[in-house]
Amino acid sequence: MSTNLSQLPSDLPRPVDDGAAAHLEGSVLPSVVLHATDGSAVNLGELKGRFVIYVYPMTGRPDVPLPDGWDGIPGARGCTPQSCSFRDHYGELKELGTGVFGLSAQVTEYQREVRDRLHLPFQLLSDSALLLKGTLRLPTFSVMGMELFKRLTLIAEDGKIRKVFYPVFPPDRNADDVLAWLRSDVQSSAADAPKMACP
Repeated sequence: MSTNLSQLPSDLPRPVDDGAAAHLEGSVLPSVVLHATDGSAVNLGELKGRFVIYVYPMTGRPDVPLPDGWDGIPGARGCTPQSCSFRDHYGELKELGTGVFGLSAQVTEYQREVRDRLHLPFQLLSDSALLLKGTLRLPTFSVMGMELFKRLTLIAEDGKIRKVFYPVFPPDRNADDVLAWLRSDVQSSAADAPKMACP
């Protein structure tokens, strides 16, 4: 197993779409309060504007071994490259009026170390009680006694989920795919806008 968390192994198994996220597009974010790495509490149901929420299983740490067989679980490996990709494209997302949250089942203290070590300019949200498994029916999987979220990315606008990326592969391309969708959406909205009649 590769121990370089920032580099994806070339032979990672590709996850398949098992339909576990098919119900999400068009859904409303629930009124669930999650703790963020800056100490604030974020109510998903009260988010105004457009946000990308990328849901990931767990980020590794250089001093902690990954679970046994982690690379062999389709969609598990790649949380660090995914987070770094959103970090590197954060300015472009801001220009498109889009905020970013990462979200996992890890506790806030663990997430805070990752945020600081990777210099993430956005906050990570902790759903250690797996509240979104019940309220949004987010898919999960289990490994070594831990239940973790499967990797997926939501684009929500004023609390409504407009786009779902699932499965996400490769994870280090997720931010590029999100940006491509957002730019296409902006162009479509501009094309659909009513034209002003010339005087």
